[in-house]
Amino acid sequence: MDGMIPPTDARPGTPVSIAEGRVANLSRRGLLGAGAGALLLGTLASARPARAQGEGLAAAAPRPGTQVAAFLEIRGDGTVRLLSPFVEGGQGIATAMAQIVGEELDVEPANFIVDCAPPGADYLVVNGKRLTGGSLSVRSSYDTMRQLGATARNMLVRAAAARLDVPEGELATEPGRVVHKASGRALAYGELAEAAMKLRPSEVAALRDPATFRWIGKPVPRLDARDKSTGRAKYGIDLTVEGMLQASVVHAPRLGQEPDVLANEAEVRAMPGVHSVHRLPGAVAVLADSWWRARKASEALDVTWKEGRHDRALPADFSSAGMLAALRAEKGAGSPAEESGDLAAAFAGAARTIEAEYDAPYLAHAQLEPPSTIARFNGDGTLELWMPNQAPEMFQAVIARISGLDAAKVKIHSPILGGFFGRHFLYDAAAPYPQAIALAKATGRPVKVIWKREEEFLRDGLRPMGFVRFKGAVGADGMPVALQAAAVGEGPIGRYFTPNEAVDSSMVEGIAGKPYAIGAKRVDCVKVAQPPVIAFWRSVGHSMNDFFYESFLDELAAAGGKDPYEMRLAMLKDSPRHATLLRAVAELSGGWKRGPFEAEGVRRARGVAMASPFGSEVATIAEVSITDGEIQVHDLWIAIDPGRAVNPAMIEAQVRSAAAIGLSSSLLEEVVYENGEPQARNFDAYTILPHARMPRVHVRVVESGAALGGVGEPGVPGVPPAVANAVAALTGQRIRSLPMAKTRLGSA
Repeated sequence: MDGMIPPTDARPGTPVSIAEGRVANLSRRGLLGAGAGALLLGTLASARPARAQGEGLAAAAPRPGTQVAAFLEIRGDGTVRLLSPFVEGGQGIATAMAQIVGEELDVEPANFIVDCAPPGADYLVVNGKRLTGGSLSVRSSYDTMRQLGATARNMLVRAAAARLDVPEGELATEPGRVVHKASGRALAYGELAEAAMKLRPSEVAALRDPATFRWIGKPVPRLDARDKSTGRAKYGIDLTVEGMLQASVVHAPRLGQEPDVLANEAEVRAMPGVHSVHRLPGAVAVLADSWWRARKASEALDVTWKEGRHDRALPADFSSAGMLAALRAEKGAGSPAEESGDLAAAFAGAARTIEAEYDAPYLAHAQLEPPSTIARFNGDGTLELWMPNQAPEMFQAVIARISGLDAAKVKIHSPILGGFFGRHFLYDAAAPYPQAIALAKATGRPVKVIWKREEEFLRDGLRPMGFVRFKGAVGADGMPVALQAAAVGEGPIGRYFTPNEAVDSSMVEGIAGKPYAIGAKRVDCVKVAQPPVIAFWRSVGHSMNDFFYESFLDELAAAGGKDPYEMRLAMLKDSPRHATLLRAVAELSGGWKRGPFEAEGVRRARGVAMASPFGSEVATIAEVSITDGEIQVHDLWIAIDPGRAVNPAMIEAQVRSAAAIGLSSSLLEEVVYENGEPQARNFDAYTILPHARMPRVHVRVVESGAALGGVGEPGVPGVPPAVANAVAALTGQRIRSLPMAKTRLGSA
């Protein structure tokens, strides 16, 4: 919500239009909105050279999270402004940060105003980087943000001790004030501003005993709920700056094509409100005084396209069916991601061996808010952007390179996101910011680009296609003794971060490292490049790999004549955390029963699955029926063990939303390519789960005390296999290819 740089009296999300040139003199103090009586804890900032506004990664770097002034402004009215390292996109991270910092600072979370911090070395709190994704936000920054709050509280206590002329040990804090119980005196945090600013922060400020927590671990209401429910919250598409033009873009039908002839350019330029028409790499843009006029003009353009040069150009004959055929045809051994036991001996001595192949399609992110960017070149030589993103410093560095500016000259504002699911990372040709920069430079005016829905579906980065080949065996007692899997394809980790490593972790997560006791196993990673722009998608490889693995595990249970729940429980006898969770989800569902059975006059069955994504553990049970060949999911029971809970209410909300996207993707969603082009260009052709098909979702948070795990994504991967396993129990038909709607079903 830092998108429009709110003043000191602005509520979170309140937009302020900025006249051109007005931001040239903003300092750190100006950005924080410091006023009379405000406490800016800034002594560390003066201990090292000043850095430019919008600090780049090359700036002199403190240990991230240690500069109180970079994060906190305590105001005279008792409110606290927190500049969060993370982008709020509906996951509740602003509230979680207020809980964690507020717990140690001794300020009610409701008294926080949380904005997204600008790029800067102070905010690299995710293992030396900064990103909002991978379910990393809370678990990567929990200790840092607690210490931040404790350091600020310590400074306030020391300032109060000097003011009251009493030993620090005689002072305590209550929400928003320091108290001296012996004399009955108290000082509000805002009263201690000037004195506290002169103190050097302690490097060893004491943390609270978790047994005394008042807000961490409690279902604190979300800070943004009122603004979002009343329309006050402002997203990227809502923002404005003075004098800006609006742009609508038409992309080439196939990535790699370029605009050739604009047959009616003069007529389009003459349309009402139109400012100009511009050729861009792989696209044409129309600028106008309103976005609607720009859109209507862009739709009127008569453009022919020619072949161009692009590193990710899609072949004219590329199809998703052809890609799946290529993955099936790849028989290479690949590289082992996991090996244990004597696989050959286990198969040789097995009572029964089975094999199966599973696949999953390309998926779009289909987030509610379409991509947008505002770009403005300022008179002081800076480039300023308002843009949905999940990694401000990464975007700052790339934008600096493409614009030819120093990173310190690139200012990134990160508004709240209208859904993201991994959509707003640096994917080639999948975001409008290069277009906005080029158009702002060409026109000398601020430019706002919004992609209409059709352009978003055309240029979205996709969850990659997945394909896994399995072979498994059971012994004379019916229990699994061997499992071999080969994941074939490409994943986003390998493409963007580890291209030279033999194993792409995003291809095998959810297959390698499963907790079940199997004597011999091997998981191979077989790399096959995929031409489309691939991307991270909610729960990444787990979103399909747990479907593959947990479905095949049920096939092994059937081969051995075992109940799939009881078999899993037996395989987890040496893993009490997982066994406890599995029992918890069974209890939540009223007791495990596979079926088929009758319920509410309908024949139903249940399926079970487990997943271990992002440091958390999840167990899922689904209850389904079949009506006119269509899967009806009546209930989902999900038990999640995130180690510890910062806000159990938000964990439940995240699991419910994850269950919805997991069910939608498994039943209905699919991106189909033909002739190098995606066939779905809007929600009429890219079907998502309708409200009428959303089941009841029951969630239990089980705190094992293990290290903090993620919560935004773990609810996804257990849903597809639990549903597929329930369908197999009900009909006898094993679904091995997603989405499930492709398979016509009937009751057994």
